[in-house]
Amino acid sequence: MQKPNRRLAATSILAFGVIATSLLTACDSTPSVIKIGVAQPLSGPLAALGQDMHNGVKLAVDELNKSGFKVKGKPVTLEVVVVDDRANADTGKQVAQQLVDAGIVAVIGHLNSGVSIAAAPIYADKNIAQLAISTNPKYTDLGHATTFRLVGNDTLQAKAIGSYASQLSAKTFAVVDDGTPYGKGLADGAAAQLKTASKNIVLRQSFDDKTTAFDELAGKLKEANVDAIISTLNDFQVVAMLEALKKIGHTNLAVLGGDTLKTTTGLKAAGLAQAVYATSPILEAREFPAGAKFLAAYREAFKLDPAYGGHYSYDAMHVLAGAIKRGESAKPENIVKALRAIDGYAPVTGSMKFDAKGEQRYGVISVYAVRNGLWEAQMRSDNW
Repeated sequence: MQKPNRRLAATSILAFGVIATSLLTACDSTPSVIKIGVAQPLSGPLAALGQDMHNGVKLAVDELNKSGFKVKGKPVTLEVVVVDDRANADTGKQVAQQLVDAGIVAVIGHLNSGVSIAAAPIYADKNIAQLAISTNPKYTDLGHATTFRLVGNDTLQAKAIGSYASQLSAKTFAVVDDGTPYGKGLADGAAAQLKTASKNIVLRQSFDDKTTAFDELAGKLKEANVDAIISTLNDFQVVAMLEALKKIGHTNLAVLGGDTLKTTTGLKAAGLAQAVYATSPILEAREFPAGAKFLAAYREAFKLDPAYGGHYSYDAMHVLAGAIKRGESAKPENIVKALRAIDGYAPVTGSMKFDAKGEQRYGVISVYAVRNGLWEAQMRSDNW
């Protein structure tokens, strides 16, 4: 009878152990390249805002890569995969699927609430964290564990609009919106606040988000002797509306817009009305102690000033990187888990922390007025 070869058996067991360990290590290995999605409108009327959001992520990624970003001690390169959602819900769903297929582990997008809401189930299906600057409450009401909001929502902003509008020396109000989930939802909330304050709304009208022909509206506003317009139209639309009012000599009024008015394009509204105000959950970078450093780096990198919320997407990328490091994993589900628990260091705004729904705990609404070619803060919700 042949005796068993104990040395061979031991060698086989050892080899199996090495293979098994290698397989386990491979399953939990950190990739050398981690892909981060950016989904924003990069063409059309909102391109400047979307590009600003993209620039913020790019600036952060360049800094993180230059600093030698590591996960579990392993050097990792962060790569941005950017797509143009065209501020359109159907396109947003298409590009969301493209990002998923490209192997992203998280996405910073979208700008428009309607697009974020439409794309959210696609990311959620693959446990991919979606960090959006969109403000419609329905985004986090979807109930996905993967939805995170970078700023305060429109419930708080509607209260800010109503509160500030009530302080204006206006007797007749008009409320106009761009027909999108963001614009209509915010305008409805603001109108409700005005009615609670017994303010006289003499005109309520919706448009689409591309309309720039406002001669008919201007005539209605003049006929009704409206002296305050509450608007959630886009920046270029507000400018077009005020230019139409100027043509018929009705400029002795105030305009109070939402955050899509508080842009560099929105500054062109100055001089077209007696006063121009905007509420926004997106505070100016210069309002933060670390804002000057960010602005200097942004101007050096892109040769222009931020147009909208680039400092928030910049911070979001740093918080996302912090979640990857803290969770010691680039797996999407682990990133979501880490984001749910994190009180992340945000270089400009200070900190980002999300509640159980994914709402920003530190969201603040500020009211701005155009002064000397800048949006200057008038009051903030955390000081009310």
